Parts: sequence; C-alpha cells; structure tokens
Amino acid sequence: MAKTFADMVAEGRTVAPPISIDDAKAQLAAHPETVVVDVRQEGDAKGDGIPGSVNIPLGLLAIRADTKLPEQYRDGRLQDRSVPVITTCGPGGQAALAAKTLHDMGFTNVRVLDGGTVAWKAAGNAVE
Repeated sequence: MAKTFADMVAEGRTVAPPISIDDAKAQLAAHPETVVVDVRQEGDAKGDGIPGSVNIPLGLLAIRADTKLPEQYRDGRLQDRSVPVITTCGPGGQAALAAKTLHDMGFTNVRVLDGGTVAWKAAGNAVE
C-alpha cells in the first residue's frame, strides 16, 4: 500500500519522538554538541532559524550525513552517529521525515522539534 505524507511523518515521529520547545532548550544548554538541523529550503529558513542551527534542505540531508561520499559533500557535524540531533522545519512535518532519514542512516539520538520553528517563534524564542 502506498504511503501518504502523514504516514511518513508518523513513522518519523515513531523512531524520533518529538521534543518540546522547553526540553529542546534544556538539551541545548546541557549538551552544546547537539546539532539542530533545519531542513527547510535555504530561502525559507533565511533569517527565521533557531540560533546556532544548520540549514540543510531535506533533499540534501542524506548526502550531507553520509560517511562514505567525498568529504566536500559531507557535513562534518553529521559524521558521528551518536551526536544528539534535533530536526526542525516550519511546522514540523518535514523535520519528521528528516529524523527518519537520519535514524535509517544509523543516528541513535534524534528528536523532532515539536511544532518546528513556528512553535519556537510562537513561544517567544529568538530566531536568526
């Protein structure tokens, strides 16, 4: 049976449970090595991202997280499969797809920011 976007989001949230805004902020404070990956297209994330996040569009994530491709294609922050990762996007759906991708690639500590950057901003947090 073919999957819908909602099915794929649900799968992502199963393997990478959502993390609340408050818990994400606590994790970032306690574990500064946490990588926040914003998977929106570059133009959509510009000036509207979580401070310190890295923008890697969803379509490039598997390439940037690969450990076998030539170094110029990879992102060094995503080479250690045990690094804590929080994925985000606008409202959170694409972030769940990204989390599933990273999980499938062997990442062991991935969470999806509940509500994405929309919720982050609505809670009064800074963006850059």
